[in-house]
Amino acid sequence: MAGCTGLGGGDDDAGPAAVTVPEDATCDVCGMVISKHPGPSSEAFYEDQEPNGHANPARFDSTWEAFQFDYEHEDWTRSSFHVTDYSTVDYEIRTDDGQQLISRHVEASSFAPAESVTFVAGSSVVGTMGADLLGFSEESDAESFQSEHGGELVTLDEVTPTLISQLGK
Repeated sequence: MAGCTGLGGGDDDAGPAAVTVPEDATCDVCGMVISKHPGPSSEAFYEDQEPNGHANPARFDSTWEAFQFDYEHEDWTRSSFHVTDYSTVDYEIRTDDGQQLISRHVEASSFAPAESVTFVAGSSVVGTMGADLLGFSEESDAESFQSEHGGELVTLDEVTPTLISQLGK
């Protein structure tokens, strides 16, 4: 759990709002240029920290890597955590080398607070780093996506280190 606020952040203070991921920004876990690859993006703001030596937020080219980073920095206090909200974007799914890949969205308006989404974890649709958590602010959208592409429906509180270790490459 991230610092004293826990994984969901503070209930009374939503923390910093999402920002657009810069075109040349790299993932704070794997170092890949985020905008150049498909899949969900995530960003997390940490109080009094400079993730990997740059200003907040920490940026990720997959949601599971954001959780991995958060678990590895449990002594940091996270003030907000934003994920791609596939209920609010016109996403595309394409097939490449036999895999179904979902589109990347990096604009501030494409993010939602992680505590406000229902995730589809481990569906047949993948992102940059393989199986991932795809967030939907409308639970019915998550249910529809799951019925078509499989996976497990989970909320932020149900995401565990065990689940995260099962995702990705």
